[in-house]
Amino acid sequence: MTWNEHTIARAISLQLLQRKCIVMVPNCSWTGHECDVLAVTTDLRIIDIEVKISRSDLKADAGKDKWWHRLNYSQAVQAGRQQPGQPWDPYAHRMPREWPRKVWKHYYALPADIWTDELMARLPSPRSGVLLLREGRGTVPVVVECRRRATPDKDAAKLTAEQAVDIARLANLRMWDAYMQRDRATA
Repeated sequence: MTWNEHTIARAISLQLLQRKCIVMVPNCSWTGHECDVLAVTTDLRIIDIEVKISRSDLKADAGKDKWWHRLNYSQAVQAGRQQPGQPWDPYAHRMPREWPRKVWKHYYALPADIWTDELMARLPSPRSGVLLLREGRGTVPVVVECRRRATPDKDAAKLTAEQAVDIARLANLRMWDAYMQRDRATA
């Protein structure tokens, strides 16, 4: 099977999230950082799923801004990472995040044939879950296995009704864009 982002996202949507989520949006930056799949659970929490199709893509994810909190000057001084009066470099002072902002649970989804257990140590957070996908048989073309469950961020705020409607609006726009792209491809 040739793996791509859409095949993986579709399998996760249909097998894992369908009954737990009210809406799922592909390639969404609503949280402030790009999510391959942003899902809103029935209790209005966000699940962020990053789809990876190569080991190098997975390893590179740790450098993304979503995994780092940049300290301002006073925070860096308070943390002992900046000496008062010294030149300020805003990019030099950052702290790792356990979860991306606004996210309740975070998962990586990737083909099982590229996974090795050594990759667990390369993930940016030990709180992230791992979903492995294999080619299925018969009526189930793709099988999703949870290799490690995501640890929820107990401090992640629930969405307000207005925020949930905003995300649903994005999902609606993506659906109509997908129909337009399909029509152009078949024309």
